[in-house]
Amino acid sequence: MKHVTVPVAYMPLVDAAPLIVAQEMGFAEAEGIALDLIAAPSWSSVRDMLAFGRVDAAHMLSPVPVAMAMGLGGMSTALSAVSVLSVNGNVIGVGTPLEERLRARGYGFDFADPVAAAEALSAVRDGPIVFGVPFPFSMHVELLRYWSRATALGPDGIVIRTVPPPLMANALAAGDVDAFCVGEPWGSVAVDEGAGALLLPGTAIWNFAPEKVLAVRTEWAETEPDLTGRLMRATWRAGRWLARPQVRATASELLSRKAYLDISPELIDRALSGQLTVSARGEQRHVERFVEFHDGAASFPWRSQAKWIAQQLRASHGAAAQDDAEATAHVFRADLHRMHLQTVGCDMPGASEKVEGAIRHATPVASAGGGLTLLPNRFFDAQIFDPNAS
Repeated sequence: MKHVTVPVAYMPLVDAAPLIVAQEMGFAEAEGIALDLIAAPSWSSVRDMLAFGRVDAAHMLSPVPVAMAMGLGGMSTALSAVSVLSVNGNVIGVGTPLEERLRARGYGFDFADPVAAAEALSAVRDGPIVFGVPFPFSMHVELLRYWSRATALGPDGIVIRTVPPPLMANALAAGDVDAFCVGEPWGSVAVDEGAGALLLPGTAIWNFAPEKVLAVRTEWAETEPDLTGRLMRATWRAGRWLARPQVRATASELLSRKAYLDISPELIDRALSGQLTVSARGEQRHVERFVEFHDGAASFPWRSQAKWIAQQLRASHGAAAQDDAEATAHVFRADLHRMHLQTVGCDMPGASEKVEGAIRHATPVASAGGGLTLLPNRFFDAQIFDPNAS
């Protein structure tokens, strides 16, 4: 079989694992493709490479295709999120000055309670807290804003500043930002470099947040359906492989290579295991399903997730966010997911939307194969989002 090369842009993060594993472990080869994985210096570079045709697909922040469909960010190329590559995987951290103030107040860095964390931060701040985030349209921003609006921090209690993930520890150490929300391993790098401490995992705010998606130009998905399907199947199989606990050491070694993250396997294993070191004191905290690549229909692009993202963007950007709600929701391509993955044993839900925040315990649901269990998708403040509410 002649292999077709598919150029794919990514950022050096643990949640790029499905793409890296697809290429390195032969899942792409089995589909007759080779992934030309191109590391980008920033998320704007990833977006631009995809929008302008430099690459055919990308490891992408889940809100980016939604924001572009809403006319935000100055780019109008139609993108489709054909799969979710990862759920969760972010950390919120603070720089050393805030860490010291929090400790002086008796805060215990339990890495679990977002309400208590917000109260403690609010008590020690001098003014709005400047958070470094990787990109203005990102789950990092939406989680921070959702958290601040519903807690003692308040809607005006945070300021957002963009910092590329690999530079987050440096920005923190230099005092350019007071705190951050970033994907692993860059939060752990900040801890190991003594620049600060981890405060919360993203999963403490929304415990099934779609973090990265496999994004393609909508036009490419329509004109190259065969290649689209091959790419989706390769990354889905890689995600299923990553879900096996016994492969963690191999996955950490692959990701750590100079061609990819160029960082120690031990730092990567923290995210894959959910066993994080939260401070330079060596304090350990465990987070169940810190990052998820497969279980609970993790790869399924729920239109309700796109609608939740759109609602948050509207709240932040007001009149600038012009959109047709249903059209925006269809940026998350449940239809293509069903079409291209039905032959590989991917058990998909019967519906393409669900009430976000309503699942409190692992719940069996109607599915094509009859064996699908959805995992909790609770928001920390127990709110629910009904995608069909007026």
